[in-house]
Amino acid sequence: MFVMHSVVFYILAAIFEIAGCFAFWAWLKLDKSALWAIPGAASLIVFAYLLTRIDSAFAGRAYAAYGGVYIAASLAWLWLFEGQRPDRWDLIGASICLSGAAIILWAPRPS
Repeated sequence: MFVMHSVVFYILAAIFEIAGCFAFWAWLKLDKSALWAIPGAASLIVFAYLLTRIDSAFAGRAYAAYGGVYIAASLAWLWLFEGQRPDRWDLIGASICLSGAAIILWAPRPS
């Protein structure tokens, strides 16, 4: 249950962070309305809240493990929302990052 709980919160956090950042990207790089910043900021607040739900004794460890999830989710965003399919090097890199994230978060540590 602990593992699934963390995975769900990491995936949700990634969705909200990428969506929030993309809203600012759309405003500043794609010439969309400045109003895009409002849902972007709200999305980033939800992202930050979701990261606090990760079951970890230390924030830095939870954030470090999140980095791997963020990389994989960003590549999914690239494919699903921007229409650019990740290449094999993207997928290999994301696999390495997710492996590292799993080690950081779930490695046995002395109490």
